[in-house]
Amino acid sequence: MASLAVHMVDPKQSEERLQHEDVDLREEVDQASMFEEIVGTSAALQRVLSLLSKVAPTDAGVLITGETGTGKELVARAIHRRSQRSSKPFVSVNCSAVPRDLIASELFGHEKGSFTGALQRRLGRFELAEGGTIFLDEVGELPMETQIALLRVLQEREFERVGGTRSIKTNVRVIAATNRNLREAIAAGIFRSDLFYRLNVFPIDMPPLRERREDIPVLVEYFVDHFARKSGKNIKGITKESLDLLRSYPWPGNIRELQNVIERSVIMCETENFSVDETWLPQQPVASESNGQSDFSQKLAAQEKEMIESALRESEGRVFGSSGAAAMLGMPRSTLESRIRSLRINKNGFKSCAGMPADRSWLESVQ
Repeated sequence: MASLAVHMVDPKQSEERLQHEDVDLREEVDQASMFEEIVGTSAALQRVLSLLSKVAPTDAGVLITGETGTGKELVARAIHRRSQRSSKPFVSVNCSAVPRDLIASELFGHEKGSFTGALQRRLGRFELAEGGTIFLDEVGELPMETQIALLRVLQEREFERVGGTRSIKTNVRVIAATNRNLREAIAAGIFRSDLFYRLNVFPIDMPPLRERREDIPVLVEYFVDHFARKSGKNIKGITKESLDLLRSYPWPGNIRELQNVIERSVIMCETENFSVDETWLPQQPVASESNGQSDFSQKLAAQEKEMIESALRESEGRVFGSSGAAAMLGMPRSTLESRIRSLRINKNGFKSCAGMPADRSWLESVQ
């Protein structure tokens, strides 16, 4: 596996060489160090790396899109390492992994006593990332109220802790990522268009592995070498049958799936020649993709209905006006009316409080 050295460069060695080589070589070595975990030479990947090199030295926001497992966080980390903020923290948050009622506290922190269980003040991820970069993975999963708070951070560079009254200034670069189509989410009313345009200053789309098949051999070599070293095994080659199998497989899970298959195969390998059990690469039927799209559409519709009903409940059934549901959701009245009809929402069912006093303490007392 000696050829792997071409794709992996020790950062310390790079620094020493930078002091002695010319400008062209300096840039070449620097990029090799920067992209040490992003392996491949395909045209599709080189386009990504070219964009990455251009945006990294700036302070612009970046939105990284692509399927699950394509390496979006690696790109975000590479941008941070190449930026002027590289000596400051890189803080990663998976927005889909945090419960909806806790995501605001996770991002912005909370004050003591702000909710049940808040026994002391807690700093949020934005404060922890001060001066550095925060990476918001699966940003499309943020609930609407948190989207509004994030929009304020991007526009005004300040936020408030949950339960707090003091505005806190922040100096953080925001890099976001998603495997969802945010334009579809905007059309469905579950993602704010103004937030999308704030995040989408510099878009980078990660190609799926099936669109960069020429990178598969070098990725296989990289992962085999990595896991062989880790497990203390001496693997010198790979069978042609296994390499052909890996090249022909569609990789729905992308690089993450490839990595898992290689690790499993290295663990099972008992010779110097690496091989893969073809039963670990089942050919998935086409129907599975359409089923996945159907599941996603159903999830979007359910989230959209929940958001609209929440806004109608808050506005007591009013659709238009400054305090109406359309204004809360940041969408035109006609669009909201159309979605209400499409989702079969009974907006009159939220008008039960219309005749009650403006003071809503009576409602809070029974909740």
